[in-house]
Amino acid sequence: MFSRRNLLANTFNGLGMLALTDLLQANESTGTRPFAPRAQHITRKAKRCIFLFMQGGVSQMDSYEYKPELNRLHGKRIPGSHNVRGEIQGRISHPHSLVGSPFKFKQHGDSKKYVSELFPKIASHVDKLAFIHGIETDNPNHGPSTLHVTTGSQFPGGASVGSWVTYGLGTENNDMPAYMVIQDPRGAPVNGAHTWGNGFLPAAYQGTLLRNEGTPILNLDLQRGLERDRQRGELDQLRKLNQRYSERFPGATELEARIESYELAYRMQATAPELVDLSQEPEHIHSLYGLDNPRTAGFGKQCLMARRLAESGVRYSMVIHGVQIGGDSWDHHGDVKGRMIRQSSEVDTPVAALLTDLQQRDMLKDTLVVWASEMGRTPFVPGGIGGSPGRDHNKYGLVMWMAGGDVQGGVTVGGTDDFGLRAADEPIHIRNVHATILDLMGLDDELLRYLHSGRYRRLTDIGGEVLHQVRRGEA
Repeated sequence: MFSRRNLLANTFNGLGMLALTDLLQANESTGTRPFAPRAQHITRKAKRCIFLFMQGGVSQMDSYEYKPELNRLHGKRIPGSHNVRGEIQGRISHPHSLVGSPFKFKQHGDSKKYVSELFPKIASHVDKLAFIHGIETDNPNHGPSTLHVTTGSQFPGGASVGSWVTYGLGTENNDMPAYMVIQDPRGAPVNGAHTWGNGFLPAAYQGTLLRNEGTPILNLDLQRGLERDRQRGELDQLRKLNQRYSERFPGATELEARIESYELAYRMQATAPELVDLSQEPEHIHSLYGLDNPRTAGFGKQCLMARRLAESGVRYSMVIHGVQIGGDSWDHHGDVKGRMIRQSSEVDTPVAALLTDLQQRDMLKDTLVVWASEMGRTPFVPGGIGGSPGRDHNKYGLVMWMAGGDVQGGVTVGGTDDFGLRAADEPIHIRNVHATILDLMGLDDELLRYLHSGRYRRLTDIGGEVLHQVRRGEA
């Protein structure tokens, strides 16, 4: 028989060992090889992801949602009551006017999906795309909502989607970072590097920004006067010293991770310049992506670079169109007609080219492509319509689409009411979209977790529900 003291001592020792085992499992991928390829939790086709982020909030009723009732009631007050809260609820209670879309819509493909005339080339791929409508985030403001879509939390300090994917799967290219970011050549998005940050995950999993000019990655060039052979000798000597230290202190995995980052940088010096050299691409590819057109050249280069990175084995690429919330973003509080024409004309050709190029290289089958923004827009403006109306923020109306991998093309999940204000039925929270992205990459959001400050953290926070209709073969 155990005494009470012995029973408690043995019980707590056992719990301690269980906790230690879980800690070791949680930190298994953060040791000497943080990017070592790891098996999927569930078998899926997608090996890599390209995340296309449209900064500013794309208007859903001027892009992918056909709302004839909105046009019929143009200039009138929105009828009936709507289950909205916060800022939009306050605006509806005051005088306002509905604003119909100034653009024509047409059905495309076997799926008969309506797409605005602004996106004719993306529309030609509509049967490859799975649309998700009525997505809700927790905040209607750019900063928090951008973070919510890209990191799963509206607060700074969350780990981005790309960080979670590379934490879960590692990489297939040992000579390049697993997670690359290609931002708009005109500037950074809202929140800057927080958008692709590692948050509480180890620093190895943060996105690496690919610059448009000069050295493609900061601090990659050799120091002045340092030859490559001499640099190799210094790294070899440093490894010998670290090896001695590791033999004395075998648990010091942080040191091994640091020297591995040095080795990666050394390998990148030979790989990165060639990888980002778009002059190697033939003329017809330049034309396909619109590099010969000043309007499309900027985003065309970004999309072509994303394809080259995917082809090289980079696990996750984030491609950003739009700068902050100014004239070079999708934040159209005024002149929605003129500004939607401008922004859509910059991305339609490059995005369609990316889908075409991936397919002709037989890469779309194992590359997940995601189109996203941080929010939708309102179908009304305060007061009456005058001049060139725009659209305000709407956290209930985000539209996203996915293609590639196991995505079931031609399907539509969710939907909004007759005015594009909010979900027609149950809203789809952004955490469910994140769970679906992870699922399509072969990761279970229940298993993909990291112990931080005493609790397990996940991209989906309290957990998300996979949208099974998006995946091929699911009901």
